Amino acid sequence: MKRLKILPKIFLYTFSIMVFIIIAAHLILYLLAPRIAIDYTSSVISNQSEYVLDGSIDPLQFVSQAIWQALPFSVFCCIILCAICSYFFSKSITTPIRKISSVTKQMSKMDKSAVCIVSSQDEVRELADNINQLYYRLFTTIKNLEAEKEKVKESEQAKIDFLRAASHELKTPVTALNATLENMILGVGSYCNYSTYLPECKDIVEQLATMIHEILETSKINMETTQEDSTKCNLSDLILNVCEPYKLIAATHGINLKLDIPQEYRIIIPQKQFSRAFSNIIANAVTYTPNEGSVFVCLKEHTLTVENECIPIDKQQLAHIFEPFYRPDFSRNSDSGGNGLGLYIVSTIFSSLHISYEFLPTESQKGMCFSILLPKAL
Repeated sequence: MKRLKILPKIFLYTFSIMVFIIIAAHLILYLLAPRIAIDYTSSVISNQSEYVLDGSIDPLQFVSQAIWQALPFSVFCCIILCAICSYFFSKSITTPIRKISSVTKQMSKMDKSAVCIVSSQDEVRELADNINQLYYRLFTTIKNLEAEKEKVKESEQAKIDFLRAASHELKTPVTALNATLENMILGVGSYCNYSTYLPECKDIVEQLATMIHEILETSKINMETTQEDSTKCNLSDLILNVCEPYKLIAATHGINLKLDIPQEYRIIIPQKQFSRAFSNIIANAVTYTPNEGSVFVCLKEHTLTVENECIPIDKQQLAHIFEPFYRPDFSRNSDSGGNGLGLYIVSTIFSSLHISYEFLPTESQKGMCFSILLPKAL
């Protein structure tokens, strides 16, 4: 009985109960039939005389015989009726359950189109709705976990790429320093002149120290971004404060740094991290703008743009411009082209803050334009 499916199981249970009730009812009717005496009087009238018959009978034998004769037909009809009623009752009970069972099999195979549909308004419908909600939440959780897994994978890959790039970047000055010191120790050629090469070694060490410091600072960006709370601020004041020191740097090179900033633009952002990213953008613009060139900073509607006159970067180089330690072909030297971490820091900060940006040549093809899509003003 335990191995039967739910439809035959419910049918047998229902049918057995109804047959038991039928047998019990017939048995009670047979045993407890009313025992009453039937009095009767019969009269016959003829032309000349009147006959009167008077008597009584015991009905027990009469009733028992009648019930016994009708019992097979009555039981047979009642059993057929019980079977029909039990079947339809069992089917009505098990049909929604079988539907739910079939749909849950699809759900176990992670079929996204699987949905429990029950037309009733009882507890079975509530069960189907709960299963649908549970399945939807399961899919949502799986989707979120996959997205989080992909983010972690990308983050780990970015860390690996950064460490590889950092080790490669540090390898060059370390090799140069080691070769210089070794030649000085061996007294090879002009390397005997310590007064000439010791300052060079010191410059290389300072360069290494600066690079190591910047690498360590860059590795802390994600942690600092998550730790810093967003605060309400006037972005116009923040931009003016960041641009102030670069005005002096631009002026010394004859670069015209122009600002078109409204008096007030209030948003909620992590001020320290946004200032650091924007400072790198301005520094990058001033560094790569030739003397007598111009840099234009504009805040209009929800877009902050920084344009500078320079040699436009081609598409092939733009595809790698946000990679760590990458420098375009015209600025491969770290002395003139920086260390290649500026735009990488900008990209990392804006990605952590979920701020959209793009870096493309200007429409006139006479420079580059860095555009930042800001949140709506308060």
